Amino acid sequence: MSDRLARAWYEGRAWLMLLAPLSLLYGAVSGLRRLFYRLGLLQVRRFPVPVIVIGNITVGGTGKTPLAEALITELRVRGFRPGVVSRGYGGHAPYPLLLEVATTPAQAGDEPVMLFRRTGVPLVVDPRRTRAVEHLLASSDCNVVLCDDGLQHLALARDIEIAVIDGARGFGNRWLLPAGPLREPVSRLGRVDHVVVNGEGEPWPGAQHMRLRLDAWAPVRAGEGGVLPLPGSRVHAVAGIGNPDRFFVALRAAGYEVIPHAFPDHHAYVAADLDFGDELPVVMTEKDQVKCQALPVRQCWYVPVRAELPAAFYERLFGQLAALARTKTNAG
Repeated sequence: MSDRLARAWYEGRAWLMLLAPLSLLYGAVSGLRRLFYRLGLLQVRRFPVPVIVIGNITVGGTGKTPLAEALITELRVRGFRPGVVSRGYGGHAPYPLLLEVATTPAQAGDEPVMLFRRTGVPLVVDPRRTRAVEHLLASSDCNVVLCDDGLQHLALARDIEIAVIDGARGFGNRWLLPAGPLREPVSRLGRVDHVVVNGEGEPWPGAQHMRLRLDAWAPVRAGEGGVLPLPGSRVHAVAGIGNPDRFFVALRAAGYEVIPHAFPDHHAYVAADLDFGDELPVVMTEKDQVKCQALPVRQCWYVPVRAELPAAFYERLFGQLAALARTKTNAG
């Protein structure tokens, strides 16, 4: 996906209508695929533990991984043993891959490595989510599975679906790929269990709002951060995420004078990407940090974020999990 195309989706460019026939074809093929799963012509795999899918209906990041981390924390507080499966976009390794301390983003992708380092939960990467869940259950004692970005992976049966919307960007021109950013029609949100809006904007009936809070800055390479930049400082801000502007806006709101440098989502950094020809400090997202910590960088920082969700979201979710537990117990 080119940056020009992605910008056009959210700027309402008229030339995108040239791609409308392809979008109609995409929608027809996707609809047939969903029908085949519904009729049993394509196999759906079920598992003995609850499966929670966290996904979105648009291309690009919406905040799924911070939400997954928040859920992992809350699940543990309530006595669950969560595990995670992920596509591992950008990684290349023999699959299924159970992450370990030494696993790199080149093997597993940046988001799974970041989530594993933050939480330490059993985490398996595999483009085939059903195989990933099978391997996860065979290699850990987890009793609930989170599928990070699997809303369209219909071969995996799910008990709870959570769709995340980027409140700042919304649905763009509301066209399906490639004329627009949608993987599925907006009406798909009416069939998920929970709709979570990351930030403000793009309201949806019954949606819960999630806020991403900046955490304490930390050096990209341990011990080599230098002097911590204070609010009011001028900094180079680097972001290779789905919506880089969200990071830049948050830094400005914290009082920093930001020189923005947006990179493609999941960008594989080299040292030259972070050389801006001056001595100003560089700050990036945690997703970027897991790929940059091996580079020879100095005066370079990253800022973790934490998701905050309303209590009502958790109460409804855990009510569903309690009902699932009763159902599975009675079925057994």
